Amino acid sequence: MKYLMLIYGNEQVWNSVDAERFRELVADVDAFNAALRESGELVDSRGLLPRPRSVRVVDEVPVVTDGPYLEAKEHVGSYFVVDVDSEERAEEIARSYPALRYSRGLGGGLEVWPLMEPHGIEPGGGDL
Repeated sequence: MKYLMLIYGNEQVWNSVDAERFRELVADVDAFNAALRESGELVDSRGLLPRPRSVRVVDEVPVVTDGPYLEAKEHVGSYFVVDVDSEERAEEIARSYPALRYSRGLGGGLEVWPLMEPHGIEPGGGDL
C-alpha cells in the first residue's frame, strides 16, 4: 500500500538551526531517502517551492489566490510517498524521519496519509 507523508515546517524551527546543523539535517534526510530508495519503498520525494496557490469557489466561480488559504504557523514544505507492506511499516518510517529530531518541540511534524488505490477501490474494501 502507498502512503503520502506530508512534512510540515515552521519558520521558527528552520531559522533556529545554524548552518552546520542544517547541513547535517540535509545529509541525514539524503541518507534516509537513499535507504528507502535502496529498499524499494520510496516512490517519490520532493520539496515544495514557495508561492502555493489556492483554488476556491466564490459565487460559483473557481477563483485562484495566493495560498495557503488558512493562516497557520506551519506549512507543508515537502512530501514523500512510500510503498510498504503495512501501516505499521509506514508509521515506522514516519517516526524515523530525521528532521523530526531538529524541531526541539518548536513545531513541524509529519502526517501519514494512506493513498487510494486506482479506480477508487480501498485496499481490502469496496468502492468509495
